[in-house]
Amino acid sequence: MIDARLLRDDPDQIREAQVRRGASPEIVDQLISADEARRAAIATYETARAEQKRLGAQVAKAQGDEKQALLAQTKELSATVKGAEAAQAEAGATFDELFRQLPNLASPEAPAGGEDDFVVLDTVGTPRDFAAEGFAPRDHLELGELLGAIDVERGAKVSGSRFYFLTGVGARLELALTQLAATKAVEWGLTPMIPPSLVRPSAMEGTGFLGQAADDVYYLEKDDLYLVGTSEVPLAAYHSDEILDPATLPRRYAGFSPCFRREAGSHGKDTRGIFRVHWFDKVEMFVYTTLEDSYAEHERILGWERAWLDALELPYRVIDVAAGDLGLSAIRKFDCEAWVPSQGRYREVSSASNCTSFQARRLDIRVRGEAGTTPVATLNGTLCAMTRTIVALLENGQQADGSVRLPAALHPFLGEVLEPIA
Repeated sequence: MIDARLLRDDPDQIREAQVRRGASPEIVDQLISADEARRAAIATYETARAEQKRLGAQVAKAQGDEKQALLAQTKELSATVKGAEAAQAEAGATFDELFRQLPNLASPEAPAGGEDDFVVLDTVGTPRDFAAEGFAPRDHLELGELLGAIDVERGAKVSGSRFYFLTGVGARLELALTQLAATKAVEWGLTPMIPPSLVRPSAMEGTGFLGQAADDVYYLEKDDLYLVGTSEVPLAAYHSDEILDPATLPRRYAGFSPCFRREAGSHGKDTRGIFRVHWFDKVEMFVYTTLEDSYAEHERILGWERAWLDALELPYRVIDVAAGDLGLSAIRKFDCEAWVPSQGRYREVSSASNCTSFQARRLDIRVRGEAGTTPVATLNGTLCAMTRTIVALLENGQQADGSVRLPAALHPFLGEVLEPIA
């Protein structure tokens, strides 16, 4: 959540950020009214409670009829106090519920508009001209079947649509990517982590995934646990309710986990193959730092993502995501999109987000400084989303005979070329 003082000190800043997201600024006025009602309820309760204490002190000293009269007043006031306390709690809950719906303030540097209003910051590499090479590119599913690497038919039989098996070199390719990503993460100073993929509601709520993204989350009602859609969630909650030593910042982690997404609202989109699925594995980077250093750290995470795609020798572009396409927690996000030959377009394979102190306030993660404790800043970035990376590697490295040439970084794991099995 944002700093609540902004509601009273600079509500126009919040309104402007809402407009940049393409969202209604009316929530600001609703929050101001709710905040006023909350503070009024607190004042009413505290006044009644003070009077109750005053009468209590008088009762202790009174005698006879005076004491009986004061006791009657105390009993009557007790009901008033109880009602005021309930009203205060209700007003506080109303404010908190509304306040949690308010997204982080979109950065003025983020392009205004929606999903299609991104700005291309850089384009790296040149997509191959398959026509000049004399053959039409196959898509990743056809290549995966030729290589004995992907089986979506049995995935659907076992688990339903948007599930799959990685088999043979497909499984080995994911393991190779995982090992390579872990090695790179360590080289860059990140601590490898294997976090839990089931989390409590507080972790999911704290990272902002039970608001606009709630429909995309799997929930286990009997256990009151959520399956994570990204290891950002457990990594963010890792230091919840803690005060960190500033000398230990930045804290940089790289978490490997399965990710589960219902893909609500994606009916009919990317139904072929393994580009958009209900489960995939991912290596996610997560950083705790100070607010002042978060902006440089954001660029650093993007640099690591670019270095990863360079190592995989993939053509890609970097985009500055429009404010209206940001998640609840981010003020700014950069996406890296790899070229997918069969689709003739760039598709997202990683993203880097600066969430400033938004998640830390919700999860109560602070740093102790000279002026006391303040919320830390959190950032996240994808290092390797396995299925989409495999899609890009197969399609960009394919040869006319159905074999796939791998980038040099993967040669120690799988050799130079993946050959068809038949």
